[in-house]
Amino acid sequence: MLLGVLPVLPTPFAAEGGVDPAAMARVTAFALDAGADGVVFPGVASEFDYLGADERQMLVEVVGRTLAGRKPFIVGASAATPAEVIAFCRSGKAAGASAAMVMAPASVGSDLAALIAFFSAVAADGGLDLILQNAPAPVGSGLPVATIAEVVKAVPAIRYVKEETLPSGPRITALIEATGDRLAGVMGGGGSRYVLDELQRGAVALMPAVEIADLHADLFRAFTDGHIERARELYIRSLPILLVQMIYRMALTKEVLVRRGVFTSATVRAPLPAFDAQGRAEIDMMLAEIADLLTVVPAETLRAVGEAR
Repeated sequence: MLLGVLPVLPTPFAAEGGVDPAAMARVTAFALDAGADGVVFPGVASEFDYLGADERQMLVEVVGRTLAGRKPFIVGASAATPAEVIAFCRSGKAAGASAAMVMAPASVGSDLAALIAFFSAVAADGGLDLILQNAPAPVGSGLPVATIAEVVKAVPAIRYVKEETLPSGPRITALIEATGDRLAGVMGGGGSRYVLDELQRGAVALMPAVEIADLHADLFRAFTDGHIERARELYIRSLPILLVQMIYRMALTKEVLVRRGVFTSATVRAPLPAFDAQGRAEIDMMLAEIADLLTVVPAETLRAVGEAR
């Protein structure tokens, strides 16, 4: 089973705008060092819509080589047509992926017959177990629970659902009830801003961004070990930076990874708001406040920042 903390890795871009394979290897290794139970690439948080097919393929290979089978690799295979999705599944499998995460494309919408045909085609030739990523519009189709249950029933290769439509908690409960043992599990979305509710409702995994994966790994372990008060403490302390991330998205993730010594550039291709000087100072302050929870070097750098302030 896929369990635990499965962060979505961002795509590193050099300052001049090209992809940075060395930084891709570093962020993959960082996720493992932080205690992640596997990784996802590419996802929406990886700016996959802004990657060329060759860039996407090359970075998938980098992630696979860096993981070297030590932890599960979930390849993001979302695309407009079954043929494209199948190609991404196959290249991911060749790189070591054990599952593929796929959204229903906008062209399919929420029509049940079209959804079953789409996922059946992918399942027949993709060669991987599938995670149906249910994202809300405009990114995804925001499929109703009853529709997802019918698709899962018709396509046994769908082993998991990642539920991102908000509020995710009640939908996770409804999905588990509607699908029974047809799914291996339901995963939480929403950047782990609602993670405790998701876990309490039976989510088997969370897929946050990677910049505070060590905090999220501690939170998941605390919860599964029955230390609920500790899990809640970690959740509360994670929220300030996750609320900023909700607005700035990958830009925030990359700014933090630069500060943590993983990336050398916070460049994004997606049209996102940029941080001004005050915003960057706020990032420093928020990281200093959680420096004791960031176990991967250079957490000591963040402690020094906090002491200097």
